[in-house]
Amino acid sequence: MSTSQVVVIDHRAAELQAAFCEYVPRVFRTVDFRRWCAWGEWTDEYRTFGVMDDGRVVANASVSRMHVLVEGREVVAYQLGAVGCVPERRGQGLSRVVMEAALEFCGDAPVLLFANKKVLEFYPRFGFAPREQHEFGVSVSVEPAGVLAPEVDLSEARAREELVALAADGVAVTERFGARRHGHIATWYAAANFARPLRKLRDDAWVFAGVEDGVLHIEDLYAREVFDLRPHLSRLVDQPVKEVRFGFTPERWWPGADVVGEDTEADLFVRNLKLPTGPDRFPVMART
Repeated sequence: MSTSQVVVIDHRAAELQAAFCEYVPRVFRTVDFRRWCAWGEWTDEYRTFGVMDDGRVVANASVSRMHVLVEGREVVAYQLGAVGCVPERRGQGLSRVVMEAALEFCGDAPVLLFANKKVLEFYPRFGFAPREQHEFGVSVSVEPAGVLAPEVDLSEARAREELVALAADGVAVTERFGARRHGHIATWYAAANFARPLRKLRDDAWVFAGVEDGVLHIEDLYAREVFDLRPHLSRLVDQPVKEVRFGFTPERWWPGADVVGEDTEADLFVRNLKLPTGPDRFPVMART
């Protein structure tokens, strides 16, 4: 049985944060937390549980405190992320050590995580059950308006503050299975260059959206109220499109949208979380 000591890294531990940031690309080659940390986006709702060796993080499980909506009911839950072990220390039980520490912190609260397909056998050992996710879309012809909605630059602190405020005070993008107050997760996607452009449809309505292979992808919406998206689509495209896809369950924004396939970006696992039957998609910009 491992006797490795787990170190907790939170928003106050700048030196340990640097060690965590050095760990991440050693396990997840394309992922980087350094810019997000430099932006000051690491808050008290995010902490990591790591095993360290000679000042370096060698295994880790991160925990984000979440405000999850399930059929309109908001529950406090936790989401795990950045779970792994550096290649040279694998096979020593360190991933189990950090998982146990993270789950002890979560207690009996609901927990969710998105896993890659290489470790699907790992999480059920900790009481997690798989949950299928779907993609939603609609066939609709959209012509460019000529002028795109203005893009928001999240490298500016004021813009990040406004996004976080919209995520906290605005309507949830979906009530079926979604999240609120996840603005600091969305800024991570922008800092890591994983986000589509963030455009301002109006002062109180911002949207991550972009065109790829002739399809308009609307990843997430941050707004004070629900409104009709259709008149705004032409300001989100720079070429004609025939299809719109959503990074969330769009029942509030496009009732009757079709299920167009399975969400294969990541595999969802849940623990102590009862979800409704039927298709849904946890918002991609709220995933860690």
